[in-house]
Amino acid sequence: MNSEEKPDGVVALTVEPRRKPSNYPAPFASRMAGRSKRQLGEVFGLRNFGVNLTVLSPGSASALRHAHSTQDEFIYIVSGTPILHTDEGRLQLAPGMCAGFPAGSGNAHCLLNESEQEVTYLEVGDRSPGDEASYPDDDLKAVLIDGSWKFFHKDGTPY
Repeated sequence: MNSEEKPDGVVALTVEPRRKPSNYPAPFASRMAGRSKRQLGEVFGLRNFGVNLTVLSPGSASALRHAHSTQDEFIYIVSGTPILHTDEGRLQLAPGMCAGFPAGSGNAHCLLNESEQEVTYLEVGDRSPGDEASYPDDDLKAVLIDGSWKFFHKDGTPY
């Protein structure tokens, strides 16, 4: 199969994990240690939304707690028992549970693996142009510009 051909189907666990562990700038990227993403949507050339099979090792987090301005997000727990941390508090999830975050809801969220087992989940998000992500717990703001995330301090200074 050449690089232009896309498969009809794959075994998700055979997709190589993303090489770069995080798009966040330093010092935030190091906080994503223990997270591994397999970009399933990329395998099929999906352009309107992304799908990742993500594994969190014990003690790791899915992301910094964040909210998107124009991107809808959805997660589905495959295995493990992560903590969903949102503006409303903390909720333990289990396999088969899911959660969704509508664009512009302002409900900042992330998953935390406080257990001693790996957590595996599917994450789905659209790729709306002009999306921005806010981070209530950190001096960080992200803006999607020409398909790439650019990071700024809350005062607008670039990282």
